[in-house]
Amino acid sequence: MAWDFVVAKSDLRRTEVQDVPSSPLAEGQVRLAIESFALTANNITYAVFGEMMKYWDFFPAAEGFGRVPVWGFARVEASNHPGVAVGQRFYGYWPMSTHLTVTPKVGKAGFADVAPHRQHLAAVYNQYMAVGDESPLEAHTALLQPLFITSFLIDDQLDEAGFHGAKSVILSSASSKTAIALAALLKQRGGVKVVGLTSPRNKAFVEGLGFYDQVVLYGDLPTAPIAGPAVFVDFAGDSAVLAAVHNRFADDLKASILVGGTHWEAPRAQVALPGPQPAFFFAPDRVAKRRQDWPGGEFDQRYGAAWAPFVADAPRWLKVEEGQGQDAMRAAYLAQVDGGTAPDVGVVLRP
Repeated sequence: MAWDFVVAKSDLRRTEVQDVPSSPLAEGQVRLAIESFALTANNITYAVFGEMMKYWDFFPAAEGFGRVPVWGFARVEASNHPGVAVGQRFYGYWPMSTHLTVTPKVGKAGFADVAPHRQHLAAVYNQYMAVGDESPLEAHTALLQPLFITSFLIDDQLDEAGFHGAKSVILSSASSKTAIALAALLKQRGGVKVVGLTSPRNKAFVEGLGFYDQVVLYGDLPTAPIAGPAVFVDFAGDSAVLAAVHNRFADDLKASILVGGTHWEAPRAQVALPGPQPAFFFAPDRVAKRRQDWPGGEFDQRYGAAWAPFVADAPRWLKVEEGQGQDAMRAAYLAQVDGGTAPDVGVVLRP
């Protein structure tokens, strides 16, 4: 039986499993059985910003409900498309469901879903990459690759801007996977001090990564000896943390970049802040810019060169926990909503 795991848009803790009746494929359609996907704080960010950023639009659900997008792997179960064979596997953007029906436009490396309801959405999310049988780093790929590309793009943007003349780049939610990836890239690039903001429970983990030059507790931020001028990259989405950084540095803060919402229930009401106006970072726009700026193939080459050593190192600090079925999915999802997953654990689910 096919089913969708859905959440109430008005209450992210309210979940349901809804059966999906079988229906024949239209001409050109393909049905994939979802094999595995990662569940991280990033997926909760998709739900939090579901309306504003149109994340709910990718996988429509019943009125009032949403299907949370996730990244993972699926295999073709049925095909009514001459270019896609039953049994082929693809990596990409899926709902928390057993199946997804797509309308593929086949390319060199996979396909794009050209279903009409997805055409107004960011193209990067509609791309599905052909892959072989399961590989040893597949779980780490699902957990980290969607986050790493954001980190790669922020690192590139900061480098293009000469880091705005900053001596320090401060990352909130330093234990989050996107922050860890950015810290690794900044550390490798050099030239700026990489400062991580974290909570007491995650301090030892963040320090042990080896990617941060300095780790500061949120409560110590007002007096910690952080070199200025600084740039702030905010993965927490917590207005109190944002205000604390702006008040600490004021005009010595050269850029303030909003990325995620790991502290998604924290207050978001904005008051006037000293220093620069916080600017929201939207990865698909940066991808589009760089694909235009750089010669054909260069984006993928640069990205691949940065990604390969990072994912190879990931098992050192990130262990994978797997769950299967509806109950495991609900428990893992609610744990992410409540921020209960340890930073050194990555959750991979199989419907």
